[in-house]
Amino acid sequence: MFEWFRRKRNVRPAPEAGQRGQKSPWASHLGRSGQWSRRRFLGGALTGIGAFLAGCTRPPQVTPTPTKTPLLDPRGQAQYNQFLPLVSNRPGATATPIPSATPEPTLTPTPPKDVAVAQPQPTPTPRATPFPPGPPSKLGLFVTRNEPQMFRLLQTQGVAVVKTLELDANFVAQIKQWSPHTKVIGRIDLPQLQLSQLRDPSGAARAFVEQLLPIADDPARRPHFDGWEAYNEPVAGNADEMKRLAEFEAERTRLLGERGIRSVIANFGTGQPPLELWEYFLPAIQEALNYDGWLGLHEYSAPTMYYLTTREGQGRNPDITPKDTGWLTLRYRHVYNRFLKPRGLVIPLVMTELGIDGLVTERPGPRDARGWVHFQDYWAQNGYGQWGPGAYVEQLVWYDRAMQQDDYVIGGCIYALAASQGWQSYEIFGEVVDILEQYFSVHAYS
Repeated sequence: MFEWFRRKRNVRPAPEAGQRGQKSPWASHLGRSGQWSRRRFLGGALTGIGAFLAGCTRPPQVTPTPTKTPLLDPRGQAQYNQFLPLVSNRPGATATPIPSATPEPTLTPTPPKDVAVAQPQPTPTPRATPFPPGPPSKLGLFVTRNEPQMFRLLQTQGVAVVKTLELDANFVAQIKQWSPHTKVIGRIDLPQLQLSQLRDPSGAARAFVEQLLPIADDPARRPHFDGWEAYNEPVAGNADEMKRLAEFEAERTRLLGERGIRSVIANFGTGQPPLELWEYFLPAIQEALNYDGWLGLHEYSAPTMYYLTTREGQGRNPDITPKDTGWLTLRYRHVYNRFLKPRGLVIPLVMTELGIDGLVTERPGPRDARGWVHFQDYWAQNGYGQWGPGAYVEQLVWYDRAMQQDDYVIGGCIYALAASQGWQSYEIFGEVVDILEQYFSVHAYS
């Protein structure tokens, strides 16, 4: 629907060092690493030499033209110039020298009049075709630290939600000052939860709450955070482990809820958990509803956001309807349609991470690719857009259209702005932010 115009670039992403361990059919997002791909620029220079023709009022004395020193072109090869033969300004004159008692001095050529010479102009920055106005966006941002470009986006009033690892009270207060309607979710840095070793889920929940309360209940922070996650991307491998996780989440939700602090539960990784295990997590869903909690999920895909959805194979920027589902992106609709809606457990949902992630397994595309930066050549070669930033935003907008169709979805956080060290290939800083700024400005909260 939206075309992006960009001169063709020669983007050759470098593979990222390291690879996070895979503990499930879909890789965990802990310990990932990446690096920016760099664009190369080509340049060249052209040189030219002019020659002056001299004449005099008397029969000319012909002087051999001096040999010019060859110039070198940019490749180090000699450039040889051709010169016109010397001619007289008298009709019928020949080029035969006329003897003279006193040699005529060499005349200084009259400088030519100024001639306008076309100067090379810089190539203008390509612009994306502006998005037309539409309903409020449900896209948001994952930020790891205070990044000024985030406030450009907040100023549009189009950012639905921000998830942050930066817990500075002033920083979060500024988010709310710039965009009061934007929801803010926090997460403290914790090691991975090992459910197979969790013997006392309720005790672990109490320990977590004791660790979080000095931050979440701080008077300088509390008014600005709308919810708190616990452990990132827990992996339940069987029913027993899912029951332990449900007990942990239910207890920590109750403890925080009694203090008026909202929990964002689950935050499962991409493609997790197996659908048959959701049955055992329902007690945590029920407790979260009792205390005004939210459900958190991560939805990534690769090589495109359409991969393994019902719109896969339909080309660039396909249509989207409420009936479409997927196994990576749009997986949340399976959960709601099969487990939550039939039981009256329609809990507000936030995709606390979303985007392109090459760590999903058994996918097409470049083998070592990680974040969206590494898929730009693949998109250009397969009809998804010649300009990588534009092609990525187009896919994010497609996902936004899906979220807008579901009233229970609060929003989804694009991973990432101000990405952590090692995750640079996921970074949206720069041109992606420029395009999102225009999109948000015409899909703002009303």
